[in-house]
Amino acid sequence: QVQLVESGGGLVQAGGSLRLSCVASGRTFSSYYMGWFRQAPGKEREFVAAGTLSGRNSYYADFVKGRFTISREYAQNTVDLQMNSLKPEDTAVYFCAAGDYDLRTRDPRYWGQGTQVTVSS
Repeated sequence: QVQLVESGGGLVQAGGSLRLSCVASGRTFSSYYMGWFRQAPGKEREFVAAGTLSGRNSYYADFVKGRFTISREYAQNTVDLQMNSLKPEDTAVYFCAAGDYDLRTRDPRYWGQGTQVTVSS
């Protein structure tokens, strides 16, 4: 069982930055693929970013490439999402996720409760 708790959301002006953090409980953190998803009002949840088990490689949705960076700290059981050059269309609830397989192709097994990110124009 893994529990995920996100923090770092908030209100920011367009062009600004936010850093989301996710802390995972459990001893098997290193066994899970970790990533971030988001859900905007009236839209389906969508993939944002994820990393491989080793943490050496990262993958991003096209709409965040060059602006967002995912990072993972195994010693602290955390996975962060640095978001730069934010746009109003980035407004959404952001969810941390963990799974047994590549999160780009398989649904995560575990979800955090979500953290709201609002970008004003």
